[in-house]
Amino acid sequence: MSRVQSLTLAMAGVALLAPSAPPTTAPQPRTESAARRTAPVSAADPSAEVRTESAARRTAPVSAADPSAEVRTEPVVRNTAPVSAADLLAEVRTCAPVSHGRYREDHGAKATVPVCGTRDAVFWKADMDIDCDGRPGPRCNARTDPYFSASTAFTRSDGRPLSSEETPYVVVPAPSAVWNHRSHGVHGGSVVAVVYRDRVRYAVVGDTGPADVIGEASYAAAESLGIDPDPRGGGTPSGVTYIVFKNSRVTPIEDHTAVVAAGERLARRFVDAGD
Repeated sequence: MSRVQSLTLAMAGVALLAPSAPPTTAPQPRTESAARRTAPVSAADPSAEVRTESAARRTAPVSAADPSAEVRTEPVVRNTAPVSAADLLAEVRTCAPVSHGRYREDHGAKATVPVCGTRDAVFWKADMDIDCDGRPGPRCNARTDPYFSASTAFTRSDGRPLSSEETPYVVVPAPSAVWNHRSHGVHGGSVVAVVYRDRVRYAVVGDTGPADVIGEASYAAAESLGIDPDPRGGGTPSGVTYIVFKNSRVTPIEDHTAVVAAGERLARRFVDAGD
């Protein structure tokens, strides 16, 4: 055997004795696919960011910096506080007379009281005498009031006279050359704010009185203001302001709940218009 043959055989033996190479690992697509199905979405995935941002937009609160959000959430502010005596008196500090002359507060007294006007109301400042006229009751009748009359210029919805004891009402002078209340939007059932000291009460125009005297209201109106309602010696000599809202009217005239609701609304509008 030649040296070449011996060398060839020897190399072949080495090759046979050497360990074979490990087989190449086959890909495992199923395992990888399962991993994708169960693993959390990576934040680095751009599509995941889009999905997360979209979810955030759906669930995050609206930012106050969003102008449209401010329009939607900004509340409408309205003044709903009750109108005070001071509020109303501030609007009637000055008088633009609408009467052609002045009225007496009592028979025989000097005429000193003008009827004043604004765009929305007429008003006067006077005393308060007690009008006990109308449907008789235990406090208002011919025995308790020497000047009692069983009728009122304006009547209830059923045609009967008003009750001075039950209905807060104000008396206006009968029409004359001095002043005709009808020409200024004042009628039976017109709403009146009556102010005395720090109190505001709402009433209606319910009766007419002498053509030259002003400053009179019903038993119920006086009582609600804390004024002595006795028709013989009650009332107050000064300090009452009567504000009648033009072209207002409550029907039925005896519905005092409706009178108060209308009075509060009209008083608020009157005060706010003067701001």
